Amino acid sequence: MTSPAGERWDDATAASGVRLRGPGVDTTHRGILYLDGISVSFDGFKALDNLSLTIDAGELRCVIGPNGAGKTTMMDVVTGKTRPDAGTAFFGQTIDLTRFSEPEIADAGIGRKFQKPTVFERHTVFENLELAQKCDKRVWPTLGSRLDAEARDRIAATLETIKLLPEASRQAGLLSHGQKQWLEIGMLLMQEPQLLLLDEPVAGMTDDETMRSAELFVSLAGAYTLIVVEHDMDFVERIAQKVTVLHEGRVLAEGTMDQVQQDEQVVEVFLGR
Repeated sequence: MTSPAGERWDDATAASGVRLRGPGVDTTHRGILYLDGISVSFDGFKALDNLSLTIDAGELRCVIGPNGAGKTTMMDVVTGKTRPDAGTAFFGQTIDLTRFSEPEIADAGIGRKFQKPTVFERHTVFENLELAQKCDKRVWPTLGSRLDAEARDRIAATLETIKLLPEASRQAGLLSHGQKQWLEIGMLLMQEPQLLLLDEPVAGMTDDETMRSAELFVSLAGAYTLIVVEHDMDFVERIAQKVTVLHEGRVLAEGTMDQVQQDEQVVEVFLGR
């Protein structure tokens, strides 16, 4: 078995779900995402301070907190954009995120959606999903490729999932803001991810689009693992299975929405009285 970085893993290691990193270091842990003791500093400012977090496979986790709490930096570490100064970051049991590049991490099954949607506006909705599918993206294979029945079925299924099947032939630039957000999520799904990081996905949406987004995320949970960073507390309350509250680069509280809403520290630093 080969890692995204081309390392060889023996069958016993792959089957056991345990990987050793140096003498006596056992990386056995639960969860699809495991962060332990992550610290990141920028010019003396500690963006993450000994952050530890575990996300289970199929979970829909909401991450909230005041501005500057470390939410974006946490996602940057998970996707390989930022290297931590200290700590451990694993995707599953075998992939050490601190050792791989952003493209390798994306190829391993982590997809990230930023707040502002990025779609190919001059192409149709269908073509956007076609361009996003996981395949050989080198020039000649791409130019010579033809969609087979299986690929068309996958695109149709994704269109159904994101509720854009009626818009399949419409130019992406003509979609509403919410529809563009759903299309970009569909493009991520075409990459066959296991973990989706969604940064303020309902910012700027209408009430109806926000409600439909909540339904979409809940429907994706289980088949995918979702981490949703959001400031809209009504939306978080609607979708959250478990909530993590960050403050000054650390986990301040964790639990159900009711539990974190009743936490005195959370009320004081974030939710207000």
